[in-house]
Amino acid sequence: MPTPAAKRPDPRLVRVDDSWLTLPNPSGVPVDICAGPDVPIESVAIDELLTVLETADTLRSLARATPGLDTEPRIDRVVCTPDFHKGAGIPIGTVLRTTGALIPQAVGNDINCGMRVEATSVTVDQIRPHLDRLERRLRHLFFEGGRRIGLTARQREGLLREGLPGLLAEGVPAGSTAGSADSGGAWRQVGPDDLTELDGRLHSTGYPVPSAEGFRDWITSGGGTSYDSIIGSVGGGNHFAELQYVSAVHDGAAAYAWGLAPGQVVLMVHSGSLSLGHQANATGRDQAKAAWPRAVPTPRNRILPMLLDEASAPGRQRYLTAFGNAANFALGNRFFLALMLRAGLAEIVGELRSRQVYDAPHNLMWPDSDGTVLHRKGATPAGGAGGAGQRPIDLYGEPVIVPGSMGAPSYLLRGLGNTRALTSACHGAGRSIPRGTAARGGDAELDAFLREFRVVTPLDHRDPAVAARRDIIDAWRRDLKQEAPWAYKEVGPVVDSLRRAEVAEPVVELRPILRLTPRAGT
Repeated sequence: MPTPAAKRPDPRLVRVDDSWLTLPNPSGVPVDICAGPDVPIESVAIDELLTVLETADTLRSLARATPGLDTEPRIDRVVCTPDFHKGAGIPIGTVLRTTGALIPQAVGNDINCGMRVEATSVTVDQIRPHLDRLERRLRHLFFEGGRRIGLTARQREGLLREGLPGLLAEGVPAGSTAGSADSGGAWRQVGPDDLTELDGRLHSTGYPVPSAEGFRDWITSGGGTSYDSIIGSVGGGNHFAELQYVSAVHDGAAAYAWGLAPGQVVLMVHSGSLSLGHQANATGRDQAKAAWPRAVPTPRNRILPMLLDEASAPGRQRYLTAFGNAANFALGNRFFLALMLRAGLAEIVGELRSRQVYDAPHNLMWPDSDGTVLHRKGATPAGGAGGAGQRPIDLYGEPVIVPGSMGAPSYLLRGLGNTRALTSACHGAGRSIPRGTAARGGDAELDAFLREFRVVTPLDHRDPAVAARRDIIDAWRRDLKQEAPWAYKEVGPVVDSLRRAEVAEPVVELRPILRLTPRAGT
């Protein structure tokens, strides 16, 4: 049933068919929005997008102030995914292709925020009787100092410069595979599949850059093998680590190729580059300001593009190096978060196997040799089948990970390489109301939700000492409401929009078992 917002679409939008809308705009930029009639679209998100499109005029001003450019800088196209909603300057679910320029704000602070999914050898029936024990163990691992991820300076630098190959170049650290549950921390869960055959199971194993000097303090922190509070952190907002199980198979051949079967426990992680991404984005803003022509006023929307010209190359390279460092860190962070989920499961079932299905980025840019740059903000690649090899990704298309809201089903789909969508899909259901409004949601709805679904936060609300503190519990409940189901669109219509638009086809549906979220209790 369409929501009221879906029945009254924003009058500025023009519906083309059951899958697509367009947004006429004064900047003349082609804008396509993939959303069926039953997917609500916020008017405030349209307002924000129109503000972003003013950057087309900014690029024209920069071109006039920068004679001798080989290519006229411009915004070629914008595509919005079904989870399109208001962000902080750039709407979430925006895919933007430029020529002759890149736009740091079109990716944002959380560089390479993304999803990692793994298929385990565990079944849901094996762990259902032990959820209380599993919850206690996972809370310890994620929020109470149990992660114990020791890294040497060489491993840290290898990760920031090369991604997972740099992190894993020397294999698993000695002493990390035996002893008590905390001996070696998350490293204890590394298996042979994590060290080899990575190609085809990640959108990219890494984003090589020549240096990591901008993060030297983190690299050398502690000296020798050291531990910190950054690596292995879920992050904030709607980031999470979740245990799920395969509840339905929609494409048997692709599911089999990806190692998925009914009842199988699946690990899903949603996290990004944390403080490193903020630092990299600040570098981008600083370099853009330093190169800004005095003759061009600061844009009203505060969005500062960087031209792809020779004069700005040194500053642009400093940003792209920091950008690559942050993107590589995010890959490593999701790797360790998945290892921590494995460690919690191993406490219940003993030895297990877990193999990565895919790691997909959300917030990245893809420069091309033709001078174009594809920016995705809260959108994921959805490339199609047709590679030269026999890998599952070549035969069935790129895995597309679409999580539902907390407590709702998630979906794995296979990308179809739709060029109209700029080979992009949504990275979730998308918010339907702002966090502040959601925090004022009803207590009865929250109580009903908590009776049906297990949420693991840093705060254990079942602890009698905690439950006696009404002020703490009230703050915890307000925080939890911000990510509750009523704050998000229904994932079913969102996935149907991708299917009808021939962007991606569903492969399996995943039902949640429990979710770890730092959103409440921090």
